[in-house]
Amino acid sequence: MSRDHSISFFDTQFRSATSVASAGSSALNPFETLALPYLSGTVLDFGCGLGNLACAAARQGCRVTALDASAVAIDHLQRRAADEQLSVSATLADLRDYPISGSFDAVVAIGVLMFFDCTTAYRVLHELQSSTRPGGVAVVNVLIVGTTFMDMFVPNGGHCLFPSDELARRFAGWEILQAETHDFDAPHQTIKRFATLIARKPGGQG
Repeated sequence: MSRDHSISFFDTQFRSATSVASAGSSALNPFETLALPYLSGTVLDFGCGLGNLACAAARQGCRVTALDASAVAIDHLQRRAADEQLSVSATLADLRDYPISGSFDAVVAIGVLMFFDCTTAYRVLHELQSSTRPGGVAVVNVLIVGTTFMDMFVPNGGHCLFPSDELARRFAGWEILQAETHDFDAPHQTIKRFATLIARKPGGQG
Protein backbone atom coordinates (compact mmCIF):
# COMPACT_ATOMS: atom_id res chain seq x y z
CA MET A 1 0.00 0.00 0.00
CA SER A 2 1.40 3.41 -0.91
CA ARG A 3 1.79 6.07 1.73
CA ASP A 4 -1.53 7.71 0.92
CA HIS A 5 -3.91 9.88 2.89
CA SER A 6 -5.41 6.95 4.82
CA ILE A 7 -2.07 5.57 5.99
CA SER A 8 -0.91 9.02 7.05
CA PHE A 9 -4.19 9.45 8.93
CA PHE A 10 -3.64 6.26 10.91
CA ASP A 11 0.10 6.79 11.40
CA THR A 12 -0.79 10.02 13.17
CA GLN A 13 -3.44 8.31 15.29
CA PHE A 14 -1.16 5.40 16.18
CA ARG A 15 1.73 7.71 17.03
CA SER A 16 -0.53 9.67 19.35
CA ALA A 17 -1.85 6.50 21.01
CA THR A 18 1.61 5.03 21.63
CA SER A 19 2.92 8.28 23.10
CA VAL A 20 0.37 8.18 25.91
CA ALA A 21 0.92 5.55 28.60
CA SER A 22 -2.63 4.48 29.29
CA ALA A 23 -4.22 1.22 30.36
CA GLY A 24 -7.00 1.90 27.89
CA SER A 25 -4.63 2.16 24.93
CA SER A 26 -4.33 -1.64 24.76
CA ALA A 27 -8.03 -2.33 25.28
CA LEU A 28 -9.88 -4.19 22.54
CA ASN A 29 -12.39 -2.22 20.52
CA PRO A 30 -15.95 -3.63 20.29
CA PHE A 31 -15.24 -5.49 17.04
CA GLU A 32 -12.06 -7.08 18.40
CA THR A 33 -13.93 -8.11 21.55
CA LEU A 34 -16.53 -9.77 19.32
CA ALA A 35 -13.84 -11.59 17.33
CA LEU A 36 -11.56 -12.87 20.10
CA PRO A 37 -13.65 -15.87 21.31
CA TYR A 38 -13.65 -17.26 17.75
CA LEU A 39 -9.86 -17.22 17.34
CA SER A 40 -7.75 -20.35 17.79
CA GLY A 41 -4.77 -22.07 16.19
CA THR A 42 -3.10 -20.07 13.45
CA VAL A 43 -4.49 -16.58 12.93
CA LEU A 44 -3.99 -14.01 10.19
CA ASP A 45 -4.67 -10.48 11.47
CA PHE A 46 -4.92 -8.53 8.23
CA GLY A 47 -4.73 -4.85 9.10
CA CYS A 48 -3.66 -5.40 12.70
CA GLY A 49 -3.15 -1.77 13.73
CA LEU A 50 -1.34 -1.51 17.06
CA GLY A 51 -1.89 -5.23 17.61
CA ASN A 52 -4.28 -5.32 20.55
CA LEU A 53 -6.23 -8.23 19.08
CA ALA A 54 -3.09 -10.01 17.85
CA CYS A 55 -1.60 -9.89 21.36
CA ALA A 56 -4.84 -10.96 23.02
CA ALA A 57 -5.12 -13.92 20.63
CA ALA A 58 -1.51 -14.90 21.27
CA ARG A 59 -2.10 -14.80 25.03
CA GLN A 60 -4.85 -17.39 24.60
CA GLY A 61 -2.52 -19.69 22.67
CA CYS A 62 -2.85 -18.58 19.03
CA ARG A 63 0.07 -18.21 16.63
CA VAL A 64 -0.55 -14.90 14.91
CA THR A 65 0.64 -13.47 11.61
CA ALA A 66 -0.06 -9.73 11.82
CA LEU A 67 0.09 -7.40 8.80
CA ASP A 68 -0.38 -3.65 8.51
CA ALA A 69 0.56 -0.80 6.19
CA SER A 70 1.48 1.52 9.07
CA ALA A 71 5.17 1.44 9.98
CA VAL A 72 4.31 3.09 13.30
CA ALA A 73 1.88 0.30 14.18
CA ILE A 74 4.16 -2.55 13.11
CA ASP A 75 7.17 -1.16 15.00
CA HIS A 76 5.03 -0.86 18.12
CA LEU A 77 3.66 -4.40 17.78
CA GLN A 78 7.06 -5.95 17.13
CA ARG A 79 8.45 -4.39 20.30
CA ARG A 80 5.37 -5.32 22.29
CA ALA A 81 5.39 -8.95 21.15
CA ALA A 82 9.11 -9.24 21.95
CA ASP A 83 8.66 -7.72 25.39
CA GLU A 84 5.81 -10.12 26.24
CA GLN A 85 7.36 -13.09 24.37
CA LEU A 86 4.19 -13.58 22.38
CA SER A 87 3.82 -15.76 19.29
CA VAL A 88 3.15 -12.82 16.96
CA SER A 89 4.96 -12.25 13.67
CA ALA A 90 4.33 -8.63 12.66
CA THR A 91 5.18 -7.45 9.14
CA LEU A 92 4.84 -4.15 7.27
CA ALA A 93 2.83 -4.98 4.16
CA ASP A 94 1.22 -3.47 1.09
CA LEU A 95 -2.24 -4.78 1.96
CA ARG A 96 -3.74 -3.95 -1.42
CA ASP A 97 -1.43 -6.40 -3.14
CA TYR A 98 0.08 -8.64 -0.46
CA PRO A 99 0.64 -12.27 -1.51
CA ILE A 100 -0.90 -14.24 1.34
CA SER A 101 0.91 -17.56 1.73
CA GLY A 102 -0.48 -20.62 3.45
CA SER A 103 -3.82 -21.03 5.16
CA PHE A 104 -5.10 -20.18 8.61
CA ASP A 105 -7.55 -21.44 11.21
CA ALA A 106 -8.85 -17.89 11.57
CA VAL A 107 -8.58 -14.85 9.33
CA VAL A 108 -9.42 -11.39 10.66
CA ALA A 109 -9.88 -8.19 8.65
CA ILE A 110 -11.29 -5.52 10.92
CA GLY A 111 -11.62 -1.98 9.61
CA VAL A 112 -9.34 -2.30 6.58
CA LEU A 113 -11.09 -3.34 3.36
CA MET A 114 -13.03 -0.08 3.05
CA PHE A 115 -9.75 1.76 2.48
CA PHE A 116 -9.39 0.09 -0.94
CA ASP A 117 -11.37 0.85 -4.06
CA CYS A 118 -14.26 -1.61 -4.33
CA THR A 119 -12.67 -3.76 -7.05
CA THR A 120 -9.57 -4.23 -4.88
CA ALA A 121 -11.60 -4.69 -1.70
CA TYR A 122 -13.67 -7.52 -3.18
CA ARG A 123 -10.58 -9.19 -4.67
CA VAL A 124 -8.73 -9.05 -1.34
CA LEU A 125 -11.80 -10.35 0.48
CA HIS A 126 -11.86 -13.35 -1.87
CA GLU A 127 -8.16 -13.97 -1.17
CA LEU A 128 -8.79 -13.82 2.57
CA GLN A 129 -11.63 -16.31 2.20
CA SER A 130 -9.34 -18.59 0.18
CA SER A 131 -6.72 -18.36 2.95
CA THR A 132 -9.19 -19.62 5.55
CA ARG A 133 -8.91 -23.36 6.10
CA PRO A 134 -11.99 -25.55 5.69
CA GLY A 135 -13.72 -25.42 9.05
CA GLY A 136 -11.89 -22.21 9.90
CA VAL A 137 -13.38 -18.85 10.77
CA ALA A 138 -13.29 -15.50 9.00
CA VAL A 139 -14.03 -12.25 10.82
CA VAL A 140 -14.66 -9.26 8.55
CA ASN A 141 -15.63 -5.75 9.57
CA VAL A 142 -16.24 -2.90 7.11
CA LEU A 143 -17.86 0.49 6.83
CA ILE A 144 -21.09 0.33 4.87
CA VAL A 145 -23.35 2.64 2.89
CA GLY A 146 -24.85 5.20 5.25
CA THR A 147 -21.48 6.24 6.69
CA THR A 148 -21.04 10.00 6.54
CA PHE A 149 -17.67 10.40 8.30
CA MET A 150 -15.13 10.49 5.47
CA ASP A 151 -12.05 12.22 6.96
CA MET A 152 -9.91 9.06 6.93
CA PHE A 153 -10.40 8.38 3.23
CA VAL A 154 -8.35 9.56 0.28
CA PRO A 155 -10.10 12.64 -1.12
CA ASN A 156 -12.02 12.09 -4.38
CA GLY A 157 -12.21 8.32 -4.20
CA GLY A 158 -9.99 5.40 -3.26
CA HIS A 159 -12.39 3.80 -0.77
CA CYS A 160 -15.33 1.41 -0.64
CA LEU A 161 -18.47 1.68 1.44
CA PHE A 162 -19.91 -1.83 1.19
CA PRO A 163 -23.61 -2.24 0.44
CA SER A 164 -25.34 -3.32 3.66
CA ASP A 165 -25.92 -6.89 2.41
CA GLU A 166 -22.59 -7.34 0.59
CA LEU A 167 -20.77 -9.37 3.24
CA ALA A 168 -23.67 -11.81 3.61
CA ARG A 169 -23.83 -12.20 -0.16
CA ARG A 170 -20.12 -12.88 -0.47
CA PHE A 171 -20.19 -15.43 2.36
CA ALA A 172 -23.06 -17.41 0.85
CA GLY A 173 -22.51 -21.10 1.63
CA TRP A 174 -20.53 -20.39 4.81
CA GLU A 175 -22.05 -20.91 8.26
CA ILE A 176 -22.85 -17.45 9.59
CA LEU A 177 -21.91 -17.42 13.27
CA GLN A 178 -22.61 -13.76 13.91
CA ALA A 179 -23.70 -10.78 11.82
CA GLU A 180 -24.17 -7.32 13.27
CA THR A 181 -24.50 -3.69 12.19
CA HIS A 182 -23.51 -0.81 14.46
CA ASP A 183 -23.66 2.97 14.17
CA PHE A 184 -21.17 5.21 15.98
CA ASP A 185 -21.28 8.96 16.31
CA ALA A 186 -18.38 10.74 14.59
CA PRO A 187 -17.14 14.34 14.46
CA HIS A 188 -19.21 17.14 12.91
CA GLN A 189 -22.52 15.31 13.44
CA THR A 190 -21.54 12.45 11.13
CA ILE A 191 -21.77 8.70 11.68
CA LYS A 192 -19.72 5.61 11.04
CA ARG A 193 -21.89 2.61 10.11
CA PHE A 194 -20.16 -0.76 10.43
CA ALA A 195 -21.11 -4.29 9.40
CA THR A 196 -19.35 -7.19 11.11
CA LEU A 197 -19.66 -10.78 9.95
CA ILE A 198 -18.18 -13.91 11.52
CA ALA A 199 -18.51 -17.07 9.44
CA ARG A 200 -17.20 -20.63 9.38
CA LYS A 201 -15.90 -22.01 6.09
CA PRO A 202 -17.56 -25.24 4.97
CA GLY A 203 -15.63 -28.46 4.66
CA GLY A 204 -14.03 -28.92 8.05
CA GLN A 205 -14.13 -32.12 10.05
CA GLY A 206 -16.29 -32.57 13.10
